Amino acid sequence: MKAYSMDLRERILRDCDAGLGTQEVARKYSVCEAFVRRLKQRRRETGSSAPRSYRPGPKPLLDPHLARLEELARTHPDLSSAELRDRLQVQVSPLTVWRALRRLGFTFKKSRSMPRNKSGPLCSRNARIFASKPRRSIPTG
Repeated sequence: MKAYSMDLRERILRDCDAGLGTQEVARKYSVCEAFVRRLKQRRRETGSSAPRSYRPGPKPLLDPHLARLEELARTHPDLSSAELRDRLQVQVSPLTVWRALRRLGFTFKKSRSMPRNKSGPLCSRNARIFASKPRRSIPTG
């Protein structure tokens, strides 16, 4: 979301200084009340009403290894995130590898084009028990 313009900020503060309440100013300029309160607080504490500068977070740890990670993921699609991490020989968590794969555009959903699993129901005994019971919609009694 882009920062509000300095012109709008100055008009908001001018109206607040003129005695309008926070709700009235927010309604007049179609901004939320919290923004008006924070703007007044920022001016009171720092003397400036300018938007704060953008400070991005740290660079992802696997950025230098993305090409190798993509190659490994394409050649060995059955490896887990932990196994990919071990092959990259980096000290990160499996979640970090998973996030890097997501950024590269890999999905983790099973493909419908794959053949179905050959094994049957995992708990066939319970499946037979529940299947043999008749279902009644009206309780007997």
